[in-house]
Amino acid sequence: MIQAIVFFPLIGALIAGFFGHKIGHRASEIITSGLLVAAAILSWIIFIPIAFGSGAGEVVKVEIMRWVQVGDLDLRWILRLDTLTAVMLVVVTSVSSLVHIYSIGYMADDPSRSRFFAYLSLFTFAMLMLVTADNMLQMFFGWEGVGLASYLLIGFWYKKPSANAAAIKAFVVNRVGDFGFALGIFGAFVLLGSIDFDTAFSAVDGAKSVSVSFFGAELDALTIVALLLFMGAMGKSAQFLLHTWLPDAMEGPTPVSALIHAATMVTAGVFMVARLSPIFDASPFAMSVVLIVGAITAFFAATVGLVQNDIKRVIAYSTCSQLGYMFVALGAGAYTAGIFHLFTHAFFKALLFLGAGSVIHAMHHEQDMRKMGGLRKKIPLTYAMMLIGTLALTGVGIPGTSFGFAGFFSKDSIIEAAYAVDGWQGTFAFWSLVIAALFTSFYSWRLIHMTFHGKTRAEQHTYEKAHESPISMMMPLYLLAIGSVVAGFLFYDQFFGKEKYIEGFFGQSIIISYAIIDAAHNVPTWVKWSATYAMMLGFVTALWMYMLAPSVPNKLAKATPFLYRFLLNKWYFDELYDAIFVRPSFRIGNYLWKKMDDKLIDDMIVEGLGRRVKSITGRVVKMQSGYLYHYAFAMLIGIAALLTWMVVAGGLI
Repeated sequence: MIQAIVFFPLIGALIAGFFGHKIGHRASEIITSGLLVAAAILSWIIFIPIAFGSGAGEVVKVEIMRWVQVGDLDLRWILRLDTLTAVMLVVVTSVSSLVHIYSIGYMADDPSRSRFFAYLSLFTFAMLMLVTADNMLQMFFGWEGVGLASYLLIGFWYKKPSANAAAIKAFVVNRVGDFGFALGIFGAFVLLGSIDFDTAFSAVDGAKSVSVSFFGAELDALTIVALLLFMGAMGKSAQFLLHTWLPDAMEGPTPVSALIHAATMVTAGVFMVARLSPIFDASPFAMSVVLIVGAITAFFAATVGLVQNDIKRVIAYSTCSQLGYMFVALGAGAYTAGIFHLFTHAFFKALLFLGAGSVIHAMHHEQDMRKMGGLRKKIPLTYAMMLIGTLALTGVGIPGTSFGFAGFFSKDSIIEAAYAVDGWQGTFAFWSLVIAALFTSFYSWRLIHMTFHGKTRAEQHTYEKAHESPISMMMPLYLLAIGSVVAGFLFYDQFFGKEKYIEGFFGQSIIISYAIIDAAHNVPTWVKWSATYAMMLGFVTALWMYMLAPSVPNKLAKATPFLYRFLLNKWYFDELYDAIFVRPSFRIGNYLWKKMDDKLIDDMIVEGLGRRVKSITGRVVKMQSGYLYHYAFAMLIGIAALLTWMVVAGGLI
């Protein structure tokens, strides 16, 4: 069964990619979507018994073939199935299958639909390879496959310069993180003696006392390995400093955004840290770095989302912020809480992105919220779905009860776990997440008000022609809405409830820190209510500024122009990186091109030295007359010169 789940998307990608022009767009859509639906059904068949029945904690390995054998390195291509894998299979295949179905309607007029569906299926296959990996090299294979597919999909409309630039940016930024990830894998092999998960994890205890000398300082080897691995996670999951590619990824078709943000690329880093939790858990310093970077990311992205006007960019920055929450949970040692938020986030983030796609479809590809408004009456079903997604994202619920949308249960679990962390790191993370929850509520309801409420600001003919999306686009929204409502309370016990439920669910597939979970359950009441208070404050502020007193935002922006521009320009990271990395790289490239290549190689070597050689050989060639007596005369002169030299040198008497 696991083989079918993994390879169905690959089969679909190959059929649509190589034979799409022969079988046609419709056949490509049906084949790829049908195979993904089948994979999703099989994933749920595996997951449900684990979640509510037996079999949790067991590890099933299916060997595909012998893969790499070099010296002591002997790796098999094995599909690993445990609880952590089962969770990711459900997330990846469910969201991907719904995105495939949604794309049938959304991409109906695109002349390259077969290629698009081939890329989508390839993306899914690469992610499935990553989450079923049984060793680090196999994970790296899926890791790079995800990067390739994201490049192809972000730049799918390659005739748009902005799409090409965004695809290159995503590819280059991720190469930075992937370089660290590769070094981390090398370091793990040297330190632990293996990159097979089980073998490497069993060697962690013996490596805790190992240190390495670096510029005269003795550093903990496990910490270095963990930080290098986390560098890879920072790139893939768009954490602070390596986040800049994520907003520009919106240049791809909207279904791509949903797949990247909800189920595939950005969740890869979270999964990797959770999978390698025995290595990270052995380094308190690395755990603190993960927690702090996650907290900064959650806060930073939430501040930028406050002022964005592109509907997709607002949701993109919310993804970046929510990923920060997940890493805070991982850094706190509450790995199950981080995976819980990954699980629930997949439903409501896919719902929000696909809902935004429905809005864009209704508005004839307009994405600026300043040119929307009043769409609640024109597309009421899309409005209802976006409303459910917003309620889940902002964490609407009542603490201490089973009432709440999906995001309420998972996000509040992380905030409580952050508070339970000792030291200033826990305090910093806790308040960063609470403030981020306030900002998240504000910009989420700002999106709803600007898009659906009030008088329309759209062009009259665009507004009049706005209509609901076809059933192929709406049906995935309905299914995702169900998950956005029930996924939290339905699976809370398995991810963050009592010890017996968590252990019965996860078994040995992930490190479970019962100390931090117990501490999180016993935090003060005001801590449990902090995120709810923040959510309500954000809701009221957005209601006041965009419905009751709509002139306030402009006045506030004019009153604080520097802050407004600072947030609107995303803390000027793009400009900063452009000045530090991009422009110097171009200057170095231009220097090497014009001075080294043109002047030195072309002018001096190819043209200069080459011209001199040509001139000399031209003269030498003229000496070849073709007359025998000329050659005999030249030979006679040569013999005479040789004899003269020998006589003068005393060689003959």
